[in-house]
Amino acid sequence: MSGNIEAFVLLSLVVVIIALRTAVRLKNVGLRGLQLDDYLMPVAGILCIIDLVAAIYVVTMVNGLSNSYMTDEERAALSPDSQEYADRVFGSKIQVFGWTLYAASLWCLKACVAIFYSRLTANLAHLRIRVYIAYAFIGVTWVVTTVLLLFGCQPMSKYWQISPDPGICQPTNSKLYVLSVLVPDVLTDLYLLSIPLPLLWAVNIGLKKKISLTLLFSAVAFVMAAAIIRGVVILNSGPEGAVSGSAWAIREEFVSIVVSNLPILQSPIRAFCTKIGLGALFSTHNTNNNTPYEGRTIGGGGGGGGIPLRKPRTDPNGPVTAWGSEEEILCENTSRNPGKNIVVGREVAVESESGSLKEPAGWTATVAGGWNTQPKSRGG
Repeated sequence: MSGNIEAFVLLSLVVVIIALRTAVRLKNVGLRGLQLDDYLMPVAGILCIIDLVAAIYVVTMVNGLSNSYMTDEERAALSPDSQEYADRVFGSKIQVFGWTLYAASLWCLKACVAIFYSRLTANLAHLRIRVYIAYAFIGVTWVVTTVLLLFGCQPMSKYWQISPDPGICQPTNSKLYVLSVLVPDVLTDLYLLSIPLPLLWAVNIGLKKKISLTLLFSAVAFVMAAAIIRGVVILNSGPEGAVSGSAWAIREEFVSIVVSNLPILQSPIRAFCTKIGLGALFSTHNTNNNTPYEGRTIGGGGGGGGIPLRKPRTDPNGPVTAWGSEEEILCENTSRNPGKNIVVGREVAVESESGSLKEPAGWTATVAGGWNTQPKSRGG
C-alpha cells in the first residue's frame, strides 16, 4: 500500500511539473512559439502514467507473479489450467509492456532535452553539430533498445513461457532486459551532459552563475544513479524484483521529468525564491550583464532616433556572447535597466539632424557581454 501511495504522489508531481512547464512556455513564447519538446513532454508524462498503471496492475491483480523465480520442479508441477499459471503468463506480458513503455518515456525525455539544447546553441555552429549527433544517438539507441526488449528472445512467447525454464527470457530479472536499457540509457545521458558544459564555461557570465548552471545541468547524474540502482535492485531482489523494479522505474521517470524541466522552470523558481526572501541564492552580483538587447537603442532619448544595438558576436574563436533559448538561461539577471549595462568608451555628443545620425570618428558604445555598435567608416 505504501508503494502505491508513493507512486501516486510522484505521479501527481509529474502532472504539476509538466503543467507548470507548459504554462511557462506559453507565457514566454505563446501558443505559436511552442516547439517540438513542448509537445513531447506531455507525451512522456502520459507514457509515465500508463507505465505506473501497468505496474500497479501487476501488483494488485496478479500478485506480482511472472515466469521468474521458479524452480524446475515448480514449473513442471504447475498446471496450465490453473489460475496461478494464467496470472504468471499475464504478469509476464505486462512486464514486457511496462519495460517498453519505460524505455519510450525515458527516450522521449532525452529528445526533449536535445531539442532544448538546440535552442540553447542556436547561434553556435560548433555546438549545434553535437546536438545533431545527439538526435541520431537518441534515435538509434531507442530503436536498438526497443528491438532488444521485444525481440531479444525468439519466439517472443518465451517471455511468458512457464515450462521449460525460458532462461534469460524472464522480464522481471533478465540481464538482457536490464543491460539493454541501462547501458544505452547511461551513455545517452552522459553525451547529453557533455553538450552544455563546454558552453557554460565559455560563455561570458559570472562565475557564480556558471557554477549554479553547471549544477543544474549536472542533475542528470541523479537520473543515471536511479537507473543504475534500479538495475542492481532487479538483479538482486529475488522474488520481489518485479515490485522493486517497478517502483524504481517510476522513481527514475519522475527524476528524469524533474531534471528535464529544471532549465525551463529555473526562472519562475528564482522569482518565487526572491519573493520569499531567498533571492540571494540566485544573485550573481556581476556587472558584466548579458541580458538580451536586440531591438533596443543607445541614445535618442524618449523621442527615438537612437543607435540600434546589433546582435551578439558568434565568433567561435572568441568569447561566447550569443544564445538562442527563449528561456535566456545563459543571461545574467542583475538588472532590467539597459542603461546600467552600457559601457561608453568615450563621452561624445550624438545628435540627430534631419533624421540622420552624425557619429564623431572614433566613438564606440558597447554593452557588456559582447553587444556593440561599431563606428561607420568615413567613406561609408
